[in-house]
Amino acid sequence: MSSSKVKDPSLAKEGRLKVEWAEAHMPVVMKLRSMYREKKPLEGLRISAALHVTKETAVLVRTLRDWGASVFLAPSNPLSTQDDVAAALAEEEGITVVAWRGMNEQEYFGAIAEAARARPDIVIDDGADLHVTIHQSMPEVGGILIESTCRHDKLAS
Repeated sequence: MSSSKVKDPSLAKEGRLKVEWAEAHMPVVMKLRSMYREKKPLEGLRISAALHVTKETAVLVRTLRDWGASVFLAPSNPLSTQDDVAAALAEEEGITVVAWRGMNEQEYFGAIAEAARARPDIVIDDGADLHVTIHQSMPEVGGILIESTCRHDKLAS
């Protein structure tokens, strides 16, 4: 299970079933995955993401990996983490997950710090905690994508 840290690796089978269900219900993403799988447009890139660890996010993460990227996934909210999905992703080559439901503040920010230390070429962030961490510790990172409906006040600090 690489350097992933999840609550219960034995939940992976149940998580895989949820991810497969989500893939069956996300035809556009699956079509795009298929279209670019052979071309590997993200070959050799490192992506760090701080997102809700859900079956839907797993579809995105697996797509990025299939396009050639190595992906580090941390939670954007440890209360929304689906432990079975995290366990399933942790078993996959090219994906590192540090997430479990109910992380305390120290564990959460530790996962964010690990995502930053992965030296990403691309950052995907929901909530800006990863963005702020990278901005403060790695000013050489050129671009970051933030997805959030709130917390833009973090960007002003």
